Amino acid sequence: MPPVKPMLAKPAPDIPAGQMYEPKWDGFRSIIFRDGDEVEIGSRNERPMTRYFPEVVEAVLANFPPRAVIDGEIVVADTERNTLDFEVLQQRIHPAASRVKLLSETTPASFIAFDLLALGDDDLTERPLSERRALLEEALAKAAPPVHVTPVTHDLDVARRWFQQFEGAGLDGLIAKKLDITYQPDKRVMTKVKHERTADCVVAGYRVHKSGPDAIGSLLLGLFDERGVLASVGVVGAFPMERRRELMVEMQPLVTTFDEHPWAWAKQEEGERTPRKSEASRWNAGKDLSFVPLRPERVVEVRYDYMEGVRFRHTTQFVRWRDDREPSSCTYEQLERPVSFDLGDVLMGR
Repeated sequence: MPPVKPMLAKPAPDIPAGQMYEPKWDGFRSIIFRDGDEVEIGSRNERPMTRYFPEVVEAVLANFPPRAVIDGEIVVADTERNTLDFEVLQQRIHPAASRVKLLSETTPASFIAFDLLALGDDDLTERPLSERRALLEEALAKAAPPVHVTPVTHDLDVARRWFQQFEGAGLDGLIAKKLDITYQPDKRVMTKVKHERTADCVVAGYRVHKSGPDAIGSLLLGLFDERGVLASVGVVGAFPMERRRELMVEMQPLVTTFDEHPWAWAKQEEGERTPRKSEASRWNAGKDLSFVPLRPERVVEVRYDYMEGVRFRHTTQFVRWRDDREPSSCTYEQLERPVSFDLGDVLMGR
């Protein structure tokens, strides 16, 4: 019975040998419960998401066994761009039922199954993964899109190839699982290997730390696009408190006004990507997203995993200052392009 906390993964720098490997999907982790005509979609934080995905509920009723609990990921695939679209997926968490219905029709979601927790009257969580996987494949053998069973491999060389190729379809890395593990809710007993790269970015602003006005909360990062326009691409913010206070002092000589700043308020009206573009985001309810503008003169090298559109998907990590770099050299061209791969091939396990 819901709620059930999902089994988790711990990060590792390399792909471990001798395990089962599957893509790391970039979506909403969801454990789905079906009991006859009843369907409940749980989230990673155990909050129900059923109302936000009516098309997934319909797919579950059409494809799941009559009574089953299946762990997986809800994703939205952009077939035109051949990638997963997390930003569009986020839009589904909306209070208006009419909006949810419209999005379910215009940008329908899919469910990627990767573990079976219960089938009929049988609790499978104490069974080894090898058994659960075999039963999952059998239970969803006749499933049709938008329900899919995630592809897996036991071949380390194939896993390494997937790690490179699948990123071209917007996936987030690899998950490695030992075949004898039981299902352990909220325990980090799997392994995740994610892409990691570095980029040189322009520092164009900062936000104040929640502790007070004497510390930096995060530095705002920019990259120049092909038009020479500085686009907001993300933030770097994981600093010790002492360093946050030092940065506040260091940044003061660069503080400027918005009059000549590339992220002036008028830019948002013109459609440019600025740090306030998502200020009304429901994911940041009550969060102050205002920032202090800086002259875009300093360059910082940051570590990132991958891009979501024109922005870093996650908060970046500080590597070092690059005082040897000109801000104008910080363009999108420096970013490594992932190998192209057909998303349909990933979804169908081809």
